[in-house]
Formats: sequence, C-alpha cells, structure tokens
Amino acid sequence: MGKWFATLYDIFMAPFEQIGVEEIRKQLIGKATGSVLEIGTGTGLNFPYYQHAKKVDALEPNPNMRNKSYKRAKSAKYPITVLEGSAEILSFPDNTFDSIVGTLVFCTIPNPELALKEMRRVCKPDGQILLFEHVRSHHAVLGRVQDRLTPLWKRLCDGCHLNRDTLGLVKREGWKVTRTQRYFKNIFVVIEAVNKK
Repeated sequence: MGKWFATLYDIFMAPFEQIGVEEIRKQLIGKATGSVLEIGTGTGLNFPYYQHAKKVDALEPNPNMRNKSYKRAKSAKYPITVLEGSAEILSFPDNTFDSIVGTLVFCTIPNPELALKEMRRVCKPDGQILLFEHVRSHHAVLGRVQDRLTPLWKRLCDGCHLNRDTLGLVKREGWKVTRTQRYFKNIFVVIEAVNKK
C-alpha cells in the first residue's frame, strides 16, 4: 500500500473520532493493564489512552503507518515500543502479556483465525483481549451492501474487509467473551474477552 493511506488515515478518521470513536478508544484502552500488546497500531491513535499499562509493545506491519506512530509513542505516558510485525506470527514467548489490544485492525488481518490463535498463545492465562472493530451488519440490506463493496474497498483501504464477523471469530478461537457493546447501527462492536487456557 502506498503512502497515501497512512498520510490520509488520521484526516479520514478525525470526524469519526469526534462523534464518539475517541471516547470509545479512551474507555477501552484505559482497561488495558500490565504488559500490553497492541496489534495493528496504525498511526498510534490509541497511545494517549493507556492509563494502567506497565509497558506496551505496539505491532504494525505497514511501514508508513509505523513511521507516523513513532512520534506518538515518544509523547506517551507509558513506555511504548513500536515494532514491525504481523499478528499471525508473533515473536514473543508464550504467556507474555496481561492485555492485548486491537482497534479497527481485524478487518485488515489476512488470516484473523491464525492471529487469534497467536494472541491466545502469547496472552497469559486469564489475560484479556480488548477489541473495537467494525463488522458485518445483521441488517439484511446493509449486510449485502457491505458484501458487495468489500472487494473494491479492500483494494482502496489497505486490505480492509467491511464484512468480517470478528465477534464470531473471537468466540470460535476459544476466547471467553465477557462483554460486547455495539455502536453506530451495530456496524461497530467493542469486544472484551478473557483467555481461558
């Protein structure tokens, strides 16, 4: 993906942040504790909201997005290390993290099932996963529109699938979901789950 996506990402997200996404991020990221792994850190929009982390390893495969996140990491309240890498192949030992965070990232992961397996591996027993994602709508018409738009949308927006069932994936990969909350006509969902090994 070219530099344009990383260059325009914050501009594109700004109106969404203002109408509620920023507050959702703040509440969700504030629940991350201890040693934290953030997958798909993007431009680092979550970094200001860590309140109880000891340290954060922030993983981002896109070099242009990663370059933007370095600047935000320097001004964060807690130590944040921005790393190159893929969620499907995590270079951390088993049971490393207390919390794993992802916001608006599962839409772009090529193999989300493998990513969730890897996340369970590196998450401590009873550790938590905190996700905020856009998902396929249950509304018949809107869901079909998302299905039809996804092939073009993926090409334009760094592999983003508009129609993923991320909540279903999380459940199928063995995480115990403890809380969900839907937003914006049920297209966005917060997922909190525990790693029961």
